[in-house]
Amino acid sequence: MSEVAQATKSEGLFSKKNRRLLVDPLNDTNPITVQVLGICSALAVTSSVMNSLVMGIGVTLVASLANLTISSLRNYIPNRIRMIVQLVVIAWLVTLVSIFLQAFLYDTYKELSVFVGLIITNCIVMGRLEAYAMANKPWPSFLDGFGNGLGYTVILLAIGAIREIFGAGKFLDFQVIPNAVYDLGYANNGLMVLPISSIILIGIIIWIQRGFNQKLVDVS
Repeated sequence: MSEVAQATKSEGLFSKKNRRLLVDPLNDTNPITVQVLGICSALAVTSSVMNSLVMGIGVTLVASLANLTISSLRNYIPNRIRMIVQLVVIAWLVTLVSIFLQAFLYDTYKELSVFVGLIITNCIVMGRLEAYAMANKPWPSFLDGFGNGLGYTVILLAIGAIREIFGAGKFLDFQVIPNAVYDLGYANNGLMVLPISSIILIGIIIWIQRGFNQKLVDVS
């Protein structure tokens, strides 16, 4: 019986332990606001909601499938070359994501092409392979990668939405601030167009998160 089947039989696909792998990265162990990983891409791609969404989906797919693959092979990977194997798996998955974007979302690909390639060295992806996939079964490893990718995506979408609305008056390229508001003297916030706004927004999100989550305050 395969390891995936054994895990399914003994614990259930979505046991309490497995559900925590999906839920905890949304708050208690969020990769950006708690683990402080993936900050560079958060600065670079959050100028719009669409870019944030595409990048988030890409990282989520790569993290979950890389975790699944490495976990399935972990007993056959010599320790001295494990990071090389991990990079090869990640690079293969990133190439697939890049090809898909070129074929179906070319305009977005042109904006994100450099940053999609940098998923290969994303701290979140490599960190989960080392910290979880190399020591756990395939199904929980898949959930761990998916959960951390989801937590990463949620923060990117929040930052992207704020920057796009206040920096361009739009949401997913649809104008959300009426012309009448501009006629009254309102102007888009130029700071939101700059990458530095992402750092400010991440800081605010961390402040709010710690204000509502006592666990994070106790740990710090």
